[in-house]
Amino acid sequence: VQLQASGGGTVQAGGSLRLSCTASGSVLIIDTMSWFRQAPGKQRERVALIRSADVTDYADSVKGRFTISRDYDKDMVYLQMNNLKPEDTAVYYCNADIRPTYSDDDYNYWGRGTLVTVSS
Repeated sequence: VQLQASGGGTVQAGGSLRLSCTASGSVLIIDTMSWFRQAPGKQRERVALIRSADVTDYADSVKGRFTISRDYDKDMVYLQMNNLKPEDTAVYYCNADIRPTYSDDDYNYWGRGTLVTVSS
């Protein structure tokens, strides 16, 4: 099972970016999918999560600006980021709880990060 994130880049403050993450491999069931971020010198923090039935939750710092969504058919999760601020600059990571086809248990997986840089 692999998670592949894409969509990072450099944008000016006030701009928008859309991150995408695809789960591939021996995926049977995907439960919670999340986006985390880690800024230089700071701890990794969860930005947003989405559970089955599209239940979502956001960090206070991004509420009203970021939107997380899923495509259940394509095993994908997205993060639409609007009104970006310089403090949003970080490496963004996709995370998911996945049950592989070869197991009765769920495992937590991380994708490789994608860098988002917001210039002032």
